[in-house]
Amino acid sequence: MSSEKTAIRTTYFSIIGNTCLALIKGIAGIFGNSYALIADAIESTTDIFSSLLVLFGLTYAKRPADENHPYGHGKIEPLITFLVVTFLVVSAIVIAYESIQNIQTPHEVPESWTLYVLGGIILWKEISFRIVYKKGKETHSSSLKADAWHHRSDAITSVMAFIGISVALIFGKGYENADDWAALLASFFILYNSYLIFRPALGEVMDEHLYDDLLEVIREESVKVDGVLGTEKCFIRKAGMKYHVDLHAIVDGKKTVKEGHEISHSLKNHLKEKIPSLINVLIHIEPDD
Repeated sequence: MSSEKTAIRTTYFSIIGNTCLALIKGIAGIFGNSYALIADAIESTTDIFSSLLVLFGLTYAKRPADENHPYGHGKIEPLITFLVVTFLVVSAIVIAYESIQNIQTPHEVPESWTLYVLGGIILWKEISFRIVYKKGKETHSSSLKADAWHHRSDAITSVMAFIGISVALIFGKGYENADDWAALLASFFILYNSYLIFRPALGEVMDEHLYDDLLEVIREESVKVDGVLGTEKCFIRKAGMKYHVDLHAIVDGKKTVKEGHEISHSLKNHLKEKIPSLINVLIHIEPDD
């Protein structure tokens, strides 16, 4: 299965999971007197929309290069990631605001059974994070990794809610708003995770060099091609789930232009065969002298 299809199927997994959890959290929060759970439901609802954005981005990024987009449409991925981060930041602000409002408003202690709901949610969200993040790494998808961090943020808010409700239940009267404080604390975790998602996507848009491992593989594979004596400059930039490479290859200076041309084509074909994530390789021939 191609990396694009894998990423899209993983996004459907996120959408279905977040929809189910948003309903469970919302119902449990309302009937269990827990704003921390309601805050959790709010974040899961934003997760649904952010996953839909990721799905749109992955589908659009699959479009082939055309006259107006000679490098393809992959750059939409980090742009979608920025929108996903915006959803996270907005949800964190909403949760923080509502938490402060609820802290100032007297209310009942949350029901004890909400802890069982939260326990199941925490386990599921951590599993979801690991599944989606693994697929994000396999497909080199920044937006899919961002979607994975949504699951981790959800797990964190659920852990905070679990702690807050536990405090309220253990200490009783006077600690009814412990889960509201927990929700407020969770909002700061969400903001921090937003930065962790935003930074790599920004580097991708700015063509920042972030691919030392791939660079090493390219150099190792290049010298396996007949006629290639070594490599010099190598620039890598990411577009969606694929990479564009500009590589300077060193050949015997006595070779003819035609021979150098043939070596460059052999090198390009070899690299694209051995490293499927390379969508385009531009070779510049350098004489060994």
